[in-house]
Amino acid sequence: MATKVQHNTIHWFRKGLRFHDNPSLLHALRTSGHVYPVYVVDQSWMKDHDIRYGANWWRFTIQCLEDLDTRLRKYGLRLFVVRGNAEDFFKEHFGKWKITQLTHDVDTEPFLRIRDEAVKKIATDMGVEVVTHVAHTLYDIDRTVERNGGTPPLTYRKFLKVYNEMGKPPKEKETATAEHFTNCTVPAEALQDEKFDMITLEELGMKCDHRAKFVGGETEALRRLEKTLQDKDWILKFEKPKTSPNSLLPSTTVLSPYLTLGCLSARLFYHELDKMYSKAKNHSQPPVSLHGQLIWREFFYTAAAHTPNFTQMAGNRVCLQIPWNTNSEHLARWRNAETGFPWIDAAMTQLRKEGWIHHLARHAVACFLTRGDLWISWEEGMKVFEELLLDADWSLNAGNWMWLSASAFFHQYFRVYSPVVFGKKTDPKGTFIRHYLPVLKNLPKEYIYEPWKAPRNVQEKAGCIVGKDYPRPMVDHKEASQQNLEIMREVRKEQKETASVTLGYGK
Repeated sequence: MATKVQHNTIHWFRKGLRFHDNPSLLHALRTSGHVYPVYVVDQSWMKDHDIRYGANWWRFTIQCLEDLDTRLRKYGLRLFVVRGNAEDFFKEHFGKWKITQLTHDVDTEPFLRIRDEAVKKIATDMGVEVVTHVAHTLYDIDRTVERNGGTPPLTYRKFLKVYNEMGKPPKEKETATAEHFTNCTVPAEALQDEKFDMITLEELGMKCDHRAKFVGGETEALRRLEKTLQDKDWILKFEKPKTSPNSLLPSTTVLSPYLTLGCLSARLFYHELDKMYSKAKNHSQPPVSLHGQLIWREFFYTAAAHTPNFTQMAGNRVCLQIPWNTNSEHLARWRNAETGFPWIDAAMTQLRKEGWIHHLARHAVACFLTRGDLWISWEEGMKVFEELLLDADWSLNAGNWMWLSASAFFHQYFRVYSPVVFGKKTDPKGTFIRHYLPVLKNLPKEYIYEPWKAPRNVQEKAGCIVGKDYPRPMVDHKEASQQNLEIMREVRKEQKETASVTLGYGK
């Protein structure tokens, strides 16, 4: 290890809640005598920026922080959980703790960059050196944009071309071990300061009524990664569209929440996959391979960082301006799993309880809310997903909702997911529906996706009267989807000239 420079350092944990592949943490440990690991919770700031993470997300995040704190305490440090404004905290504690250095990962979201610049100015004014490293994304996304001539690639094909020109992403950095922590301490007074103890759901004014199916933290993330990597044949053949959206055991890795919170390094995952691919004669390819999924992630991060107003329709240069309906009752029924379509309601129930659903289930419920059936803006769906998902991510959430509503990136608007047929393909007996909607569990399989078609005596025998125990369908899918298709066709015709430039037609 390099000779230490005796800095007093605050390491600001953000989306790198881990010891592995955390170059800014490694820099802090290598150059400092005192290291103060900090995580900031500023609910007012989140409210000002319309960030609405729910109880499931917070419980998962707190588990990540607890895991991190446990590992830090093993080496004589601790996690300082700060409540309130980041700028106020740093302004006070740069002086109070005699800080000479601040380290943290680079964030990509525009509003986080603004905050970072404000903190950097405070640091500079107080003589504190700021050291940052790229670790949350595969590449420095600003370099990706430069490589593309100053604008983000707005089609996957174009992004893949730029990505291939740049070569493989940088290798992940080493894991922080006992050796790195050898000479790093925290003064006893700070170590025992209770005002920085772990935050709780109760303190945040939240509670979780459902048992956690997925546990947060780097320890669990690495365990899940190891388990995933054990099945080499599955990895080599993996194609995302061919996985099942309604299997009771997830048919994908469920690593997305760990990547989002930074418990797992995307670069580590990428290069572990690359080792397997390099030794195989044949394997799946982007966009459907596991490498392809990581590239999709990078695609949306890059587009979001360099597109003003990315999370809204108005003022968003890549988004079609569509005259969506406003219907609070329909939105609430969709959110609360009361649409009357069991496949949609089962998926939304799983989302509310577990904070995760398969990507094809996300496709189905998003299409239903927007261009498929209800004609409600993707912005409303995006807000619900941000509140309910464990892997809620500002960039990916907005990008995927624009895609699925055919507002941007995706132009095959005529491909509509049926709320009946789609789920039936992979689960004809309705096992998924019976699990998440037990009110329907006794219906014969021929009616499980369309309970309103069951004769009255069948409904009575199953103990589920449609219209009483389970709602009737809120729309006629065939009629609604055809009507919406016509509207979409006209909107796209009117905006064709703009769309050809911004929405990714062709290249």
